[in-house]
This record gives sequence, structure tokens and C-alpha cells, in this order.
Amino acid sequence: MMKNLRGLSLSLGLATLLALSLAGCDQLGGKAKPAFQGIDLTGAEYARQLDLIDQDGRSRSLAEFKGKIPVVFFGYTQCPDVCPTTLAELAEVKRSLGADGERVQGIFVTVDPERDTAALLKAYVASFDPSFLALRGSEAQTKAVAKEFKVYFAKVPGKTPETYTMDHTAASFIFDTQGRVRVFSRYGSGAAALASDIKLLLAEKS
Repeated sequence: MMKNLRGLSLSLGLATLLALSLAGCDQLGGKAKPAFQGIDLTGAEYARQLDLIDQDGRSRSLAEFKGKIPVVFFGYTQCPDVCPTTLAELAEVKRSLGADGERVQGIFVTVDPERDTAALLKAYVASFDPSFLALRGSEAQTKAVAKEFKVYFAKVPGKTPETYTMDHTAASFIFDTQGRVRVFSRYGSGAAALASDIKLLLAEKS
């Protein structure tokens, strides 16, 4: 009887150790989860599609950025602080990575296609980094992409019809080199946190 109890205890102990070891693994091949500074979105079943026209009139999709780390941010060119700060931080991080920075692709998606023309978007993103892309769609396309990413945006009336502002989700979506969304980086986290998460993804093996 005692022998059976000892055997049962040993089995339970091994099962517990196995469960604890599995708890530290993610859905990407059983590897230990990276210690992201942002919210870990590994395995999320959204933010999978992004098909819009860029500032040069070229059709773009997430599929073409395999091997790179796309960082997607939704905003608008007349945004007073959140958008320029986010893009400036991303440009800073890209520069700080040296040669690895070439593998980081900034993607700005306008939630204000009514005012954000292709020419305006081109000048806007180029002021932060010439490699950044700006994507634009129709009102219906913008709503569809926002729904796919679970992003909120809404027009806030101004003193005149032309001076409205846009409320929108203030965060960046960071993808891995296989085109899978991995991190939700909130506005205000800072360049250091963003750089840390991008470095972790750059270090991952496919």
C-alpha cells in the first residue's frame, strides 16, 4: 500500500513539473515566451489582413513583408501629439538598431482618408523616415481594416466642418518575420520598450 502511494506521489510530482514547464511555452513551437514589454498577442486571431494602397499608389499587404518586422500604427496627419510622437519613436528605434533597423518596416494607416491625400501622407511619413509606408483606403476599406485590427476611431466635430479631429486607438501592432501579430505596444510606453520588443522578435528563429 505504501509503495503504491509513493508511486502515485511520484507520478503526481512529475505531472506537476511537466505542467509547469508547458505553462512557460507559447504556441510557436513550444519555445519559452519572450518577455515582451507590450501586451503579448501571440496566437491572436485578428490583425491578419492589411490590404491597402500606399502613398505612391501601390497596393500593399502584410504578406510582402516576410523577413521583416512590420510595425503598424493607425492615426492621421493632423494628429497633434500621439501620431507624431509614435512615428518619431519608431524612427529613433530603427536608427538605434543599426543594420538590423533595415528589417523594421513602419506602416502608418490613416483613419482620416477624407483629408489625408496620398501626397500629404507621402510628405508626412517621409518627415520621420523615408522608408515608412503610409496606407490609405476608402471610408469602407478603412472601417474594414479597423475592424480586422480591433481598432477604434471616430470623428470629433470641430468649430467648423473642416477642423474636426479623430479619436483613435493609440498603440502599435508589432509583427514577427513570419507576418504574425505578436505585440500590442501602447502609446506612452516609450522608445526603449518598443526597441526591446523588436529586438526579441528580430532574435527569433523562423
